[in-house]
Amino acid sequence: MANWIIVASRDWLAPIVKLLRTKLLQEKYIHADETTVQVLNEEGRKNTTDSYMWVYGTYYGSKTPIRIFEYQQTRSGKHPQEFLKGFRGYLHVDAYPGYNKVPDITRCFCWSHVRRHFIDALPKDVSSPEATLPSIAIGYCNKLFEIETQLESLTPEEKKIQRLEQEKPVLDAFWSWVEANAGLCLPKSKLGAAMNYAINHKEGLMAYLEDGNCSISNNLAENCIRPFTVGRRNWLFSGSPKGADASAAVYSIVETAKANGLNPYEYLRFIFKNLPGVQFGQYPEFLEDYLPWSPDAQEFCKRAES
Repeated sequence: MANWIIVASRDWLAPIVKLLRTKLLQEKYIHADETTVQVLNEEGRKNTTDSYMWVYGTYYGSKTPIRIFEYQQTRSGKHPQEFLKGFRGYLHVDAYPGYNKVPDITRCFCWSHVRRHFIDALPKDVSSPEATLPSIAIGYCNKLFEIETQLESLTPEEKKIQRLEQEKPVLDAFWSWVEANAGLCLPKSKLGAAMNYAINHKEGLMAYLEDGNCSISNNLAENCIRPFTVGRRNWLFSGSPKGADASAAVYSIVETAKANGLNPYEYLRFIFKNLPGVQFGQYPEFLEDYLPWSPDAQEFCKRAES
């Protein structure tokens, strides 16, 4: 059964994923994240060595939502550098320095990560004096997310204006507060680490103000990769690199189908029933009819309303 999935993914899913990647690189906004995966029988590596599953996705407002998973043996920055070759735009990521290797892009860092660092710095007794500083920082972050919720229905142009009017003063106050209090924290404490994280990544944390289509967080990529991390608890590992590649293709198709409002099972049926008879090797443009936003896919695979 595993071999069936490997062959089916290689022959019928991988060509669609390849085309999806081409479409993804034409976008102006991409979210990315990565997580560990254990893969057996990698040449020259122990079975206990961590490999990585990377995920790349379009932004919330994209008319052609795409989610692509890619298996790689390491967390090296050369992998997003290669995958995103030709992309020019805003890349939403966490502060992992490997993404610095991607050229000619604007990195937008995640305010959810900033808030998470300060939450981790809270003592067990949140009413103690030691909780004052992290609580203030969390309050600033919560205010930003509260404003974002209020701006959700606006156009990108309107959102950019309102962010500058409503969020920029909150951000300015936050940075002034950080500068005034960072020196009061032990550098190796959790609070000190949270302060340094914010200070060291200020430019990327402010970048979302430049464009109304940018996001204040990278939650989209984290939510996209969550089904993989949940599934990993059950299946534990991939039996081979070919199996990991097949898994990446399947997750790409399933998560992209879901993002386009399709029933993943029906979309897979649609592909496997029709694509084997199509000469897409000779006529690559025929694959366009099998993308999840194509009229046929939308007609035959639409997810039933609950």
